[in-house]
Amino acid sequence: MSNQDVVGRAVIREARPEDDAVVGELLVEAFLTQYAKKLPDVVYTEERRRELRDVASRRKVASVLVAEVDGEVAGTVALFPPGAPGSEAWLPNAADLRGLATSVRYHGTGLGRPLLDAAEALARRWGVDAVCLHVRRGAVGVAGMYMKRGYVREPEGDMPLPTVYLEAYVLRLQG
Repeated sequence: MSNQDVVGRAVIREARPEDDAVVGELLVEAFLTQYAKKLPDVVYTEERRRELRDVASRRKVASVLVAEVDGEVAGTVALFPPGAPGSEAWLPNAADLRGLATSVRYHGTGLGRPLLDAAEALARRWGVDAVCLHVRRGAVGVAGMYMKRGYVREPEGDMPLPTVYLEAYVLRLQG
């Protein structure tokens, strides 16, 4: 199956309650398998797995989008509006982009692109000034993907947490 074919068949929509379990498992699978390959020292705790699986709580405060291919949920991304509980945006009037992931069988197909297009279009409809996001330090490929889309590194938004260092990136939408 060609990348063009997958992206052309993808339907981006809001996640529904019946998607929660599938989206949660997709996030756990994608983050564990991809990070395990690229960053073998990364350890995902049970608490982190629970957070990834808790899509219902995320849907209450953020817009959770899914990419559906041939009726199957194949990818997801969440966009938190400014001031939403759990938002990690460090700029005023900025959305927080989180949890971009595709099902392992769709890795490398370009399916992340329409998900990001939809999330960025939503941020523009919200009238925010910027989209903020964090990338785990060392995830060079992920950071590069965002930079190709126009995101720029912004160290003042970095989050040095006890178990991980998250580097900040921003896409400015206005002025």
